[in-house]
Order: sequence, then structure tokens, then C-alpha cells
Amino acid sequence: MVNLEEPVLKVVDLWKSYGKLEVLKGISFELKKQEVKVIFGPSGSGKSTLLRCINMLDPPQKGEVYLSGINLMDKNVNLNKLRSKIGMVFQHFNLFSHLKAIDNVSLGLRRVKGMSKDLAKQKALEALKRVKLADRANHYPAELSGGQQQRVGIARALAMDPEIILFDEPTSALDPELIGEVLQVMLDIAKTGTTMVVVTHEMGFARAVASEMIYIENGLIVERGIPNHFFESPKSERVKHFLRQIDVLYGKHEDLIKIEKEK
Repeated sequence: MVNLEEPVLKVVDLWKSYGKLEVLKGISFELKKQEVKVIFGPSGSGKSTLLRCINMLDPPQKGEVYLSGINLMDKNVNLNKLRSKIGMVFQHFNLFSHLKAIDNVSLGLRRVKGMSKDLAKQKALEALKRVKLADRANHYPAELSGGQQQRVGIARALAMDPEIILFDEPTSALDPELIGEVLQVMLDIAKTGTTMVVVTHEMGFARAVASEMIYIENGLIVERGIPNHFFESPKSERVKHFLRQIDVLYGKHEDLIKIEKEK
């Protein structure tokens, strides 16, 4: 059982380069159980790279990542076993087109956790219910909307009972009319105490659920704080300018969150 006082995730001085291009330049933060950390900033600032370094899909050159006190950079750890405790929701869904929704969700349970086919399907159906897609369990990805496909991706992560779920701009590949349904599901699972790191430009969602927001630019943390800090009195002029731009581009989706908070 995870100790509530111990960070579920601890990122210490992460550095990542591709050739001469430094993408991350000493990123550090912690995340406790049931917290939601929102990472935001301009394109190319290192946000997606940070998530890929956290789950070791693309290990950093320098720094440490701890999952419940275990250093993922330690060469002696079972990285595959530890990675199964980190859920990942990708920008572009990454579903298997030849598998039905329920099979996309149950595949990891069978292959990684060794569950029987029947038990895995039962657990997959429960996860699909959480994202309001039980009635689409036997549909193939091509038969689902983009928003539904992304919700299948979220169900796939939830089904593994991870200690933390990483979301890499989960709504950025969706048509505007489909964004709300995905944000609503993310809002719902955040309310259940799911520990999350979310890279997003959806500031209405961030305002509603974030324990802390972190603004990253050029591979550095420029500013961090609770949502009220950013929406009422950000310090950096660069952050103020960015938030004004985001409000113009993405502000329309805040209505969903405002309605939900009023219920």
C-alpha cells in the first residue's frame, strides 16, 4: 500500500538532450497520492518529453525518477514491472485497429498481469463503464468517434490499476465538439482520487482539478503554484502573455467545467 506521506512520484533534476538540443534542463517536482499536477507551456517546451522520461519510454541522460520511493533509473530494478504501475494516455489514442474496445483494454491485463481472458474482460468492462463506454465494448476503433477512442485509451490505463496516470495532451487531436466528453471523464476520475500528471492547454480543467500547475518553457520550470495563483496573480510576464493567448484559443471549453462545478 502506498504511504500517503511519501510521494507517489518524485522527479529530481531531469535533463534530456537530443544531440545538441537540450529539451529538459533540470526539472524537479513531487506528486502525492490523489494529487493532480497540470503541466503547461508553449509547444516545444519539453512537456511531452518530460512524460516520456517519467515512464522511461525515453530515459533522461541525467536525474532520477522515483515511483513510490523506487528509483526507476536504478539498473537493478525490474523496469517493466514498475512501468506497469504508470498509466499513459497518449495524444493520438494508440489503439489496435483490429481489436474491439474491450480487447484493447483487456490486452495489457492479460499480457502484463497474466489475468485469464474472462477476468481480464470483466475488469476491462468495468473500466469502460467508468468512461461511459460499456455500450461500445464490442466496437472496433474505426466505429468510434475520436472522443470515444480517447476514452477507450483512458479505460485502458485505468484497468491496470496504476499508481499514477500520465496524460499527454489528451484532447489536442480531437475535433472541438468532442473535447468536452473527454474532459468530463478526466474530471470524473480526478474526483475519485486518481493520481494524475496532465499535460494540457485546457485551463478550465486545470482550474477545476489541479493540486498544482507548473509552467514550463525552454525545458525549465518558469513558475508553479495552485490554480488561483495563475488565474489571479501570475508573476512572470511570459506566463501572463501565454495565458492570454490560451484564453483566446481554448477558453470556450471552460464552460463545461464551470457547469460541472455548479452541480
